[in-house]
Amino acid sequence: MSDGSSDVPSYENLYDLQEGYPHKSYPALILNVCPTGMVPTKRENPNVPVDPAEIVEDAARVIEAGASMLHVHARGPDGAPTWRPEVFQRIIEGIRGIDPDVVVVATTSGRTFTSYEQRSAVLELDGTAKPDMASLTLGSLNFPTSASVNAPDVVCRLATRMQERGIQPELEVFELGMLNFAFHLQRRGLLGSPCYVNFLLGSLGTTPARVLDLCNLVREVPRGWTWAGTGVGRYQLPVNVAAMIMGGNVRVGLEDNLYLDPAKTELATNLGLVRRLVRIASEIGRSVATPREARVRLGLPVRA
Repeated sequence: MSDGSSDVPSYENLYDLQEGYPHKSYPALILNVCPTGMVPTKRENPNVPVDPAEIVEDAARVIEAGASMLHVHARGPDGAPTWRPEVFQRIIEGIRGIDPDVVVVATTSGRTFTSYEQRSAVLELDGTAKPDMASLTLGSLNFPTSASVNAPDVVCRLATRMQERGIQPELEVFELGMLNFAFHLQRRGLLGSPCYVNFLLGSLGTTPARVLDLCNLVREVPRGWTWAGTGVGRYQLPVNVAAMIMGGNVRVGLEDNLYLDPAKTELATNLGLVRRLVRIASEIGRSVATPREARVRLGLPVRA
């Protein structure tokens, strides 16, 4: 029985809008959009932006709708993924021209390109093309038809280079062991504090997309860190909504999910996915962070 000294809302006032409303103290929602990815094709969904100009045009639409972060991949002239920094440069500079404060995250994924040299090339960009953040997948994993190999030495080298270049990692965590590896990197001085961590759930071979699984991951997040929830495929919306209710942030976009509905009857657009989350956030009492607010939360310098 409570003695009244706890600051946790009691049963009686849990839903009191003046005192104990669960979302009252939640920070503004950071909407991280991943428009392209490495796998989706226009044959599967013609709304997937592939050419740098298409990606920038799509970025303009989702930024206007409420996105404050963009997790970008690059494609070559044939539509296949590319690691070439000059292609990333066109994309990042185009996004900066829309809103300099939008947080740009460049991928260093090992899903297609395995060498450190290829994966780290984007980290060498300078000026307005330099990414604010870069993805850092913290372990190897199996996707349904392929593997993403992230050897410990490569992960450490990528983390070291990000630190040297003043690029903040976007920690990608598919299971609890990867979060534990983040703590290992922090103990070695390869990660600053606080960190931004993205939980990706629901892909075959990784952590399922049950709310319990998200809760088990979130409870291990250190105080002061910023976390986001991502669901793959039909799990995108449920995980996004669970993360919003829990006070976290979200990643959304065609990289992870090509359809607007679980039955796969309606193809999605990045704009449609973002608008839906903005509407839901409003309905549950969460405001949406501006790019500048996201920068302040993540400890990034304000550019605009």
